[in-house]
Amino acid sequence: MQRHIILKKDDSEIVDYDHSEYPFYIRKGRLSGYPDFMVPNHWHDDIELLAVISGSMSYSINGEIVSLEKGEGIFVNSGQMHFGFSAAKSECLFLCILFHPMLLCSAYPYERDFVTPLLRSRRFSFLHLRPETGWQKEILCQMSQICRNRDSQTIPLRILAFSASVWAQLWEHASADDSRENRQSQDVQVVKNMVKFIQENYSNKISLREIADAGAVGQSKCCKLFQKYFAKTPNEYLTHYRITKSIDQLRTTDRTITEIALSSGFGNPSYYAEVFRKWMGKGPRI
Repeated sequence: MQRHIILKKDDSEIVDYDHSEYPFYIRKGRLSGYPDFMVPNHWHDDIELLAVISGSMSYSINGEIVSLEKGEGIFVNSGQMHFGFSAAKSECLFLCILFHPMLLCSAYPYERDFVTPLLRSRRFSFLHLRPETGWQKEILCQMSQICRNRDSQTIPLRILAFSASVWAQLWEHASADDSRENRQSQDVQVVKNMVKFIQENYSNKISLREIADAGAVGQSKCCKLFQKYFAKTPNEYLTHYRITKSIDQLRTTDRTITEIALSSGFGNPSYYAEVFRKWMGKGPRI
């Protein structure tokens, strides 16, 4: 199941939580459900934990690529630009859990002493979770338990306990990660600005110059950044995003193919069907 990507004023994503009053999200997903076997690039205030159930995927965090095999996972800190993909276009079943840091802030001292320092850690943007490491295996097992109890009445309480347990383990072991240098740079914000422009204007005609202008860079620099962070040209990224948005409409609305094609930024339904078949291996269906 895919999610609509809606941006706040600070360019971060508004997460479609499982319960409107409880800030968490639990889903299983398949890479084959996304155009070109690539989840759309996104970022949000929430903490993200992902575990590979079967197959494998590559995972990009601020342009740094991590290979995730079956049984492995990843922790992604708040505000990081990230997405999963398969360059070989092979299937991957994965579990994704998001929770907002506010769950950990029941009182100000918790926020001051334990939450904010780790959220702001320049050396802890993500962590590759491996089952051969005891405490990381425990987190992966806890993720499976949360997924099994997703529909239980007490899942908000279970998520509360889960988030505190995960954070305690990350806090205890964060200092062991001091050898990793901070990989973020101004380029990350530039890419976020260009992606924001695409996400807000995908239904209109967009030029390479307009995308580059959104990041206040030249067209050559724009192309280099998209290749570095997404292994795609800006136009390929735009097409990928348009296809993703059209799939949302195919699954959740009664609109015609023509209506969906035009609202997703494609000039006509024939061209849309051609591009959709190229990216998804089949024609669009409602």
